[in-house]
Amino acid sequence: MRKILIIAAVALFAVPASRAQVLVDPSKVAPEYREAAEKRRAEQIRQRDCAQKADAEKVLPRDRTTFVNQCLDALAAKQ
Repeated sequence: MRKILIIAAVALFAVPASRAQVLVDPSKVAPEYREAAEKRRAEQIRQRDCAQKADAEKVLPRDRTTFVNQCLDALAAKQ
C-alpha cells in the first residue's frame, strides 16, 4: 500500500503543469479565417494582460473574475 502511495505521489509531481490556452497564431490559420484569428489573438492578449494585472495586484481568487471583467471593460472604454 505504501508503494502505491509513493508511486501516485511521484506521478502527480511528474505531470507537467497545465497551461492556459495557447495564443492563436493567425499565420497558421487558413486565409479565410485569418481575420477572425487576429481578433481572437487580440482578445486573448487583452485577457492575459488583465490576468497579469490581477496577479500583480494580488487579487483574491474569489474576486479575480470581477477584476478581470472590469479591466476588460476599462480597456474597451479606452478604444
